[in-house]
Amino acid sequence: MFYISLVADYLKNYMKTRLTYRSDFWIEVISDLLFNGLNLFFILVVFLQTQSLGGWNQEQILFIYGYFMIPYGIFISFFNLWGFSERYIVKGEMDRILTRPAYNLWQLMLENMDPASLFSAAAGFVVMIYSWVKLELPFHWHDPLIFLLMVIGSILIYAGVYISLTALAFFSDAPTGILPLIWNIQNYGRYPATIYNKLLRSILTWILPFAFVGFYPAAYFIDPANWKWFALLTPIMGIVFSFIGITIWNIGVKRYRGAGS
Repeated sequence: MFYISLVADYLKNYMKTRLTYRSDFWIEVISDLLFNGLNLFFILVVFLQTQSLGGWNQEQILFIYGYFMIPYGIFISFFNLWGFSERYIVKGEMDRILTRPAYNLWQLMLENMDPASLFSAAAGFVVMIYSWVKLELPFHWHDPLIFLLMVIGSILIYAGVYISLTALAFFSDAPTGILPLIWNIQNYGRYPATIYNKLLRSILTWILPFAFVGFYPAAYFIDPANWKWFALLTPIMGIVFSFIGITIWNIGVKRYRGAGS
């Protein structure tokens, strides 16, 4: 209850701060939606030139992309630590975080959350529902539960990968520059893994498992006969990678000795 109350308190402070400058808030929302709109436009342009992409039609690709946007939008809303090294390590703000009673990573996530990105998740849900109807996919009573389980698993995969990479700041005096690279690689998850070669598909499945934040969970609903059991690995992969991420983070925090002078 203590940690849940922290979420409520930080959300109140966020709204008070952001709504003081409402135009900035809505500009950020619109820019995020436009960015996702451009990605959708790119998909539509591709299908003006071909009827299928690796055996997947336009509505199926849109469905995968719509699912991809949901865990991505939720994750980016509550994990916004791209400037962690500069702000918390170089400038020493990590010292302030460590003097407080709540778990340090939880504080950092709440302190930097950006709920405006939830609009991207909502847009993704709309795209997915539209594609679901166009594909005439069957709806079962357990589908919402499976969907929720998949989304949680995908978010945990995001968290595990990026917490691990962010924690590298504890072991290096300078930003590694690896985050932008991984950020680009994650976008491969919004397309079917079957269109890539075996090496890249293996990387996206087992090493940087971004195929589980888009393709595999979405394929569960599109083609369960071929992808059901593989897709159900999503929450397991989420637990494994989030455990790895938090373990590396905790080791890094123990190694941290302050900003110095």
